[in-house]
Amino acid sequence: MENIKFKDLGLDEKVLKSIAKLGYETPSPIQVEIIPEILNGKDVIGQAQTGTGKTLAFAASILSKINPKEKGIKSIILTPTRELAIQVCEEFNTLNNSSSFDIIPVYGGSSIENQIRSLRKGVDIVVGTPGRVMDLMNRHVLKIDNISFFVLDEADEMLNMGFLEDIEFIFEKTKAEKQVLLFSATMPRQIKTLAEKYMKKDYVHITIKSETKTAKNVKQYYYVINEKQRDESLCRILDARDPDSAIIFCQTKREVDQLTAEMAKRNYSVEAIHGDITQTMRIKRLERFKNKEYKFLIATDVAARGLHVDNITCVINYNLPQEIESYIHRIGRTGRAQNEGYAITLVNNRELRMLADIERVTNSKIIQSELPNNDDIINSKHQKIIERVNDAINNKEYEPYIKYVRDLNKDDLIKFSAALLKNVFEKEIGSDFTKEIKVEQGHKKFNKNSTRVFLTIGKMDNIKAGSLIDFIKKETQINKDHFSNIEVLTKFTFLNVANEHADEFLTKIQNKKFNDRIIRAEKAKK
Repeated sequence: MENIKFKDLGLDEKVLKSIAKLGYETPSPIQVEIIPEILNGKDVIGQAQTGTGKTLAFAASILSKINPKEKGIKSIILTPTRELAIQVCEEFNTLNNSSSFDIIPVYGGSSIENQIRSLRKGVDIVVGTPGRVMDLMNRHVLKIDNISFFVLDEADEMLNMGFLEDIEFIFEKTKAEKQVLLFSATMPRQIKTLAEKYMKKDYVHITIKSETKTAKNVKQYYYVINEKQRDESLCRILDARDPDSAIIFCQTKREVDQLTAEMAKRNYSVEAIHGDITQTMRIKRLERFKNKEYKFLIATDVAARGLHVDNITCVINYNLPQEIESYIHRIGRTGRAQNEGYAITLVNNRELRMLADIERVTNSKIIQSELPNNDDIINSKHQKIIERVNDAINNKEYEPYIKYVRDLNKDDLIKFSAALLKNVFEKEIGSDFTKEIKVEQGHKKFNKNSTRVFLTIGKMDNIKAGSLIDFIKKETQINKDHFSNIEVLTKFTFLNVANEHADEFLTKIQNKKFNDRIIRAEKAKK
């Protein structure tokens, strides 16, 4: 299985050409298992975590099977959120680089008129959220009665969000002769019921076990930083460690842009890749990174998915990803091809618990390091410069420049060397020594008089701490003074509830709806 290549899976030549352009090497386990089954016409359930390559698996297969000369929509992919719809559409387009299919995302919160215009021009593949898909169907501009592929991505998440009736409504409008592909991280009873109701009796269920270990030849470190000085902390680490090359992972496209601008202002050699940057530009930037034309590539997880570059010295988590699988995927970008590498993670006090979970699940040790001070940075940089100078001397690269210093006496040479060092330091060190770094110490203690609670709503439901508390007060009649330490993450939320109200809160908030999302609540695991 290790020797299997993409070309061995039966994919279309144009799709293979796009995969080669993207720099993908060998297929992931789920791609090896699922692609041949889809190409053979089977209905498939793919059970795998995020970051395993499932999107490429079904996107490459669909693009290999559909015919661009046939009119009408050939495939519909349903996703639970607009963010995922955009990501999946983006994945399709990266594989469509050598083909001519028209692929669009449709979702709420964006101009429906623009989506209608695109549909009327004619498209081959639609990726969308159930609500917007139904809206466009009811307006008679999205016709899916003749599709060849019906895909449910993150099916368990869609069911959690209460989309079952919408999915069934959409499915009933499709023809019987089609392939159904269902992808889910978990396999609750409702998923099995869906499969039995809508998939062929001989459907294939493929399960890919979640990764639990990180690469052995990747050393892992973390720095506890002050949230307001995250940029400055990163710069000091880069100046002290001075990696030959590094990928810096951010959570959002906006964060990538902001960090890239800040580092460029400090004279670091940086480029960025994320979903709003055209695929052509991303490929060019990736090639330049491979050719060592710049040192630091700043990227989102989605843009860097499947990114394969050997000899990357270091991976940096500018902040922690929401999922442990993403952490494993990120740090796997270094320490490749039997080379050693290291991974650095910046965390604030609130993120230390997540870091402990990563250590436990991956069975690895992440070593705490102290943020470098000014002397650490100067000494490290000085050592690197001396090494480079010695290399130039050993290789006689200095000879053409002797004529410029031949007439200098010893005192002048010393001053000249010191001035050159000053210029190099100013050019190569991006840290701002005028700023005092305030390092957060230790872990914030949990209040013994409160209970930590987990809720299945988060940022993707357009919720913030303030609006959540208002919603909770309305639904439970519990005063907001009894809630504290609220952490709203992408898909879920943690908060502390005063012990005397914890059980009452869990009972009253259970199965309530926020923006059509059913809330599940439970005491957080330690």
